[in-house]
Amino acid sequence: MTRQARSALRRLWRDEDGNPTVEFVLVFPLFLTLMISAFESGILMTRHMMLERGLDISVRAIRLGTTEPVTAPRLRDWVCGNAAIIPDCQNQLKVEMIRMDPQDWSTPPAGADCVDRNDPAAPNRTFQTGGNHQLMVLRVCALFDPVFPNFGLGKQITEGDKTFYALVSTSVFVMEPS
Repeated sequence: MTRQARSALRRLWRDEDGNPTVEFVLVFPLFLTLMISAFESGILMTRHMMLERGLDISVRAIRLGTTEPVTAPRLRDWVCGNAAIIPDCQNQLKVEMIRMDPQDWSTPPAGADCVDRNDPAAPNRTFQTGGNHQLMVLRVCALFDPVFPNFGLGKQITEGDKTFYALVSTSVFVMEPS
């Protein structure tokens, strides 16, 4: 009986059936995580690039004075119109415009003013329009939900118990004389 058991164990040890399954089980989750994280990263970078583009086009119009008076809702509409792929842009984007004095420099607030999803009607922290030759800081913050919130990069990019991440774009410009 011992000899039969030893013989059966020896055959089982030498048998190579199922080896690819073990490799697949060990390696596939790593490749899947890598592929999903690469996709999430691509979406994140595309959204950020389009947010930057929308802000740059809007700043050019403001700086040159070719538009009607600037208000926070109007500026949000311009940025959203130029950054075409931001989902639910009107409700997820918040703008902040701060007048700066180069002679008496004070730094703008460190964190961007983002939409509070618990209180979406909260007013803008700062929105000041500028006059001729004034230095302006324009900052926009857009909130996004990850495509794969519980996997790879999508799980790591959110902070704490939040299910979203913020992309912030900033532009500094001087108002041209009219």
